[in-house]
Amino acid sequence: MVSLSRYCAALSVSKTVLWCYLIWYLNTVFHYFDPTPAIWLNSLGISAIVGFALLLSVGGGAQGVDGWQTFRLFVTPFCVSSFSSLIKGKGFILIMPPARSEQILAVGLCLAFVAVVRTLRWLHQAQPADSGRD
Repeated sequence: MVSLSRYCAALSVSKTVLWCYLIWYLNTVFHYFDPTPAIWLNSLGISAIVGFALLLSVGGGAQGVDGWQTFRLFVTPFCVSSFSSLIKGKGFILIMPPARSEQILAVGLCLAFVAVVRTLRWLHQAQPADSGRD
């Protein structure tokens, strides 16, 4: 639990945004899940093709590309493709769901995550200063 707390406290702005993207995606999957195999198989195929192209574009397995970055290069096209398939014809405007309650939940989850990250960052920065006074 401590390492998760440290991980969140050390998140850069860009990685915090990526986590918010994942939260938004998972919220959409929760509300609009469709078990049709074609959606998920097509998304896997697109993920493989685009992920490989992205991997090549950043150096294709060179030492500068770590495992998590490689994972993100493949999972991002999967999420984009499946998101697009799940929301098609559902009344979304850009990425905003049609139901106000779903909008509030998605935005609220992202804001809560950002608040947790900022709080943990503040706590981890304050901790060394407090321990030095004892």
